[in-house]
Amino acid sequence: MGVAQAQSNDPKITWGEGRLLVWDDFRALPLEKTLFHANTNTGLSYSWGLKGTSQKMELTYKVETFFYPEQSWVQEASKNDHLLKHEQLHFDISELHARKLKKILANVDGSTINKDSKDYLNAFYEKIDKERGDMQNAFDAESNHSLNIEQELKWQIYVQQELNKFEDYIN
Repeated sequence: MGVAQAQSNDPKITWGEGRLLVWDDFRALPLEKTLFHANTNTGLSYSWGLKGTSQKMELTYKVETFFYPEQSWVQEASKNDHLLKHEQLHFDISELHARKLKKILANVDGSTINKDSKDYLNAFYEKIDKERGDMQNAFDAESNHSLNIEQELKWQIYVQQELNKFEDYIN
């Protein structure tokens, strides 16, 4: 079985449709000298295995999206609903990429996988995780870290549309 995890074993919150972030989830101390109002730390983890017989192998996998409260913070004076929605969208972007990874893994032919396929499968994870980081950075740049309301709204709509495209890959 292979495992790739982008984060540590700190307490974590698993992404769920009915579970939105609240300010109490942000437990780290804010940085003293920063221009930012908040920081959301999220990540993907996946594990995989094989089941079946030598004639017919099937790839099994689990992909999850996590929010790390002990690594996420907010400046007390900056707490507002708009900023919280911005931080939630960072979490949602990570979930979008988890779904993309699930779709890729769902289409892997189990008969081509063996116990030595770790690098092959990890390449999918690494590609998706890089895309996730790039999208997180683009979101912050285009929305000016939530200050550009028009871009923020465009991103909210876009991410929701993308999540809907991959709704078959919700945990």
